[in-house]
Amino acid sequence: MAEPLTLGDPGDPRLSDYTDLTDVHLRRRREPAEGLFIAEGEKVIRRALAAGYPMRSLLLTAKWAAALSDVIETATAPVYLVEPELAERVTGYHVHRGALAAMHRKPLPRAGEVLAGARRVAVLESVNDHTNVGAVFRGAAALGMDAVLLSPDCADPLYRRSVKVSMGAVFSVPYARLEPWPGGLAAVRDAGFDLLALTPGAQAATLDEAAPHRRERVALMLGAEGPGLTRQALAAASAQVRIPMAHGVDSLNVAAAAAVAFYAVTAGRPAD
Repeated sequence: MAEPLTLGDPGDPRLSDYTDLTDVHLRRRREPAEGLFIAEGEKVIRRALAAGYPMRSLLLTAKWAAALSDVIETATAPVYLVEPELAERVTGYHVHRGALAAMHRKPLPRAGEVLAGARRVAVLESVNDHTNVGAVFRGAAALGMDAVLLSPDCADPLYRRSVKVSMGAVFSVPYARLEPWPGGLAAVRDAGFDLLALTPGAQAATLDEAAPHRRERVALMLGAEGPGLTRQALAAASAQVRIPMAHGVDSLNVAAAAAVAFYAVTAGRPAD
C-alpha cells in the first residue's frame, strides 16, 4: 500500500506531472516525449488501470480518498493528497472530479498488428481536435468497431481531453498510427479490407446502398471537421459512401457522423 502524502507547496517537484494541464501546446509536446498521460476522474482512472496502464502517481483531494481507497491500498506508485485550491494552482483549472492520475504510456502496436484480428476498423485522417477524437473512440467502442488507425497528424487519443470525452474508451479500442500517409492505406486494402471513404459528396453511394455490414472486412475512413478527407485519401478508397441528409443540412460533426456510420458498418439494416 502506498501511504498517502499530504502536499502543500504548488512548486513541489513531485507534482510536476500535473503542472499546466490547460497548456495544450506544452502538454502535447511533453506527454508523449515523457511517456505519460493524465487520467481524470474515478471511472477513467479505474479503466486505465484495468487496461494495464501502470500508474506513476495519484493526485487526490481529501474527499476522493475514500472513493479510491481500494486503488490506494494496492498502489505501488506515490499517492498525493492536496487541497482543491492547490490542485487548481498546479493544474490551471478547477479539478471538478477531485482525482487525477499520471499514467505510463504503453508502446503503440504497429498498424498491421491491430489489423490482423479485426473486421471493422475506423481510419481517421487529420482529426486534430481532441474532443472529436475522444468522441469517435467512445462511439467505436460502443458500436463494436475493432480498431482505429490514425494518420500521423491526428490528435493524441491519450491527451487528457480525449481520454475524458471518451470516458476511457481509448483504453479498450486498439489503435495505431498509420505511416506513411497516405501510402499506408494500400496496406489496409492489401490486408483484405474494403476501404470506404465517408464523404458528403453527391457522387457517393448511400450507406444503405453500400451495405457495409454485409462485407467481410471494412475500414471506414473519416476526415477532419470542415475539410473532410483529402483528395489523396479519397483516391485511395475502394469506394465512397455518404449519410443521406435532410432539411438542407449538408454534413454532421465528425463524431456524430462516425457514430451513424459505425452502426451501419457493424449492424446496418435487416435484409429485405
